[in-house]
Amino acid sequence: MLSRAKFHLSLVLGFLCLIVIAMPSASAMSLWSDAGAPISMYSDRKAHAVGDTLTIVISESSSANRAGTAANSKTSSTKLNAGVGIFSVLTNASAGNADSFKANGSIVNSNNVNARMTAQVLEVKPNGNLMISGTQSIKQNGEEQKITVSGIARTEDITADNTISSSAIGNAQIRVDGSGPIAGKQRQGILSQIFNFLF
Repeated sequence: MLSRAKFHLSLVLGFLCLIVIAMPSASAMSLWSDAGAPISMYSDRKAHAVGDTLTIVISESSSANRAGTAANSKTSSTKLNAGVGIFSVLTNASAGNADSFKANGSIVNSNNVNARMTAQVLEVKPNGNLMISGTQSIKQNGEEQKITVSGIARTEDITADNTISSSAIGNAQIRVDGSGPIAGKQRQGILSQIFNFLF
């Protein structure tokens, strides 16, 4: 009886082994698609491909001073003596001419721009550099301020938190435009512009 029980037990164990061997191997699958995502969840999520975004920290200041002075003058004189003989009717005569010009001009310009904005990668160059561009528009109380930044960013200049300083962007073009009642008051009128153009 005991040997028969051992026989049945060996049959059951063998059958179970066959089932385990016949089962397909299971593979772990992620619930999220890995397409376009970093392989490791601990890797830096820095912009590196077309369509990626990164934050630009704008901190720019510039100043320009220019002064110019121009002056010139010209003086001429002519004198005729009295005529003799048949030209005795001519008397002493003299003529003179004076011309002078003087102009002064100066320009003082100072600009400061501090902002944070997001830009998008438009192109990846063969050497790995990124062509980026972004626009930020803020409108409040009828006044609109629009900041546009474009240029070339090196991947090594992008920090681990996916930000880059505006001073590290090559061929940077930073444009700040304003529109609204206050911005309109800071512009010259049409007649003043025409007068300056003509004179």
